[in-house]
This record gives sequence, C-alpha cells and structure tokens, in this order.
Amino acid sequence: MDLLDTSGPVDHEQVVFCQDRSSGLRAIIAIHSTRLGPSLGGTRFYPYATEADALADVLLLARAMTYKSAAAGLDLGGGKAVIIGDPKKDKTGSLFRTYARYVDSLGGRYITTEDVGTTVDDMNVIHTVTKHVTGFARADGGSGDPSEATGWGAFSAIRAVARRLWGSDFLTGRHIAIQGVGKVGSHLAGHLAGAGARLTIADVSPEAAERIRDRHGASVVAPDAIHRVEADIYSPCALGGALSPQTIPEIASPAVAGCANNQLATPDSAQLMADRSILYAPDYIVNAGGVINISYEQAPGGYDHDRAFAHCARIGETLERVFDVASEQNITTAAAADHLAESRLDAPRE
Repeated sequence: MDLLDTSGPVDHEQVVFCQDRSSGLRAIIAIHSTRLGPSLGGTRFYPYATEADALADVLLLARAMTYKSAAAGLDLGGGKAVIIGDPKKDKTGSLFRTYARYVDSLGGRYITTEDVGTTVDDMNVIHTVTKHVTGFARADGGSGDPSEATGWGAFSAIRAVARRLWGSDFLTGRHIAIQGVGKVGSHLAGHLAGAGARLTIADVSPEAAERIRDRHGASVVAPDAIHRVEADIYSPCALGGALSPQTIPEIASPAVAGCANNQLATPDSAQLMADRSILYAPDYIVNAGGVINISYEQAPGGYDHDRAFAHCARIGETLERVFDVASEQNITTAAAADHLAESRLDAPRE
C-alpha cells in the first residue's frame, strides 16, 4: 500500500503511527480530510492480527467519517484512530495518557471520541491530557457515550426505509433481524421493540444476546445465520464487511439498514444488492447519530441533548434524499450517498 500515491485509493491528508514501549501503546491515527473542519472520529481498541490489518481498517474508517460528517451537514472532517490490543486485557491509564499526548500533538486537526473497545471512562482519561476529545462525561460538559444517539438516529433511518417500502413508518409487527447488540445495537433494539417490532438478534457474545432476548422477547440465532433470517429489514450492527458477494445472495430481507461501519465488503456489493432489488440504506448515513451528537459539544453554550437528538432524528430525511437521488439517476444508494457528501466537499469554501 503506497500511502503517498495520490493517484491511488488512499487520499488521506495525514497518517500518524504511534508507539511507546513503556506503556505498550501501538496505535495509528488517520486524518482523511479537514476540508470542512477538524477531523473527528472515534478511537477503536481492537486485537488486530497484523499492523497491516489495523492500517487498512483505520484508513477506511477515517474516509467514512469524512463522508458521514459531510452528508450530515456538519462542519467537520473525517479521522479515525485504532489502538492495537485487547481492550479486556491491555487497557491502562498510562496507555491512554500516552495516546492522548499523540492526539494533542496534532493541534486539533484530529478530535477523538469512543468507538469499539473504548468507553466514556477512557475519554475521561484522555481529557486529562488534551482538550481534543469529545464524548467524555456529561458532568464535565461532554455528551457522554454517543452510542445512544447512534441508535436513535438508526431508528429514524429504519422508519425512513419503512416509509419507502410500505408507505408508512408504522413498525408494529414488522420483523427486524439485528446482527450485533452491543452498545449501539442494544439501543436500536430498544427503540424498535418500543415501536412494536418483532426482533431476531445475533451476537458473538452470548451474554449480550441473552440480555436483549430477556429484555425485549427477541429470538436468538447464530451470528453466521442472521442475514438468512426471513425478516422485513436486516440490520448489521456489528463490525464491518457484513455485505459481501458471499452473504448478499443469502439475504432474506427486502432491505438492509444497520449501524455497522464499512458494511460493503467489496466495491460491487452495493450493485449486487441493487440487482436483487434489496433496498440498502448506506451505513454512514444510518450511523451518523453519534458524530452529530458529539458535534453539539462544540456548539455555543455547550452540549444540548434535546437539540442534538432532534438533529439525529433528521437522519431519516437525509436517507430519503439519498433514495430519491438513486432513483432519479438510476444509481445505487451507496453512490447516491457519496454524491450527497461530495457535493458539500466539492463546494467552494468561503
């Protein structure tokens, strides 16, 4: 992978490799774009098999954050970070303080927050070292865990899918198959159950699946079978790559709308779904609630929960515009979402 080949697929402004022997830190920070504002994106703590895997993931995630913020109408760029390690065993205060110094050294070009494997408590530690962090405790002026807002925004997106397919966002009796019921997926499951939807769920953690089963009466299937469940909407809310040439022919739902990042495993995955007449809600439109929520920490007067969540609820309206563009231009919904984001990125800046 040639990071400095501007004719290739990697077009990031800056990639920073962070290493500290005493704390055990191994991390990569990727800044994709600061055209609309400082890059904002979470820190993922994950036991990648190789550094190459970590680099590939952070580059994709950072680019997705650029498009997510642009499509959501935010004056923010896109960035992401990964810490290589097992969050259950390798987390220490020293490691996060060291990592925070790397974030701080970027002078605000990158602002971090939670992601897979990191929490509000971790952001609180980072906040003791740098101001370039969001999602820390509300008691200290932050917005707290963004997963609640991400789940709320995804619920708005699913209602928009329902309107497009069935002419109404009334979800009572609709069957939703959710892959992954962790921090975000569990919030989404709660909103759907509250709206009367019937749930089938899967998670690599039996304990997480059991909690949602007991709380909402959900059926539980194996993680590798959830996409084959005959449901009204399939909702990938785990890690990326769920929509691949192998799984797409097996999807038994007329629509896909979930919270996971980077759901499309290959460049042609969106077209494969379109060829099967599966309505795909692009992931970075659906899961924008988290970045919308934390963007309100930067608002005059500080964070306002009600205003942030009202903005998250408009994700459904954005998704409807994506569907309209896809229909009018006879392109995939993924291409239509990119068109929406790029129209902001390419617009002249004052």
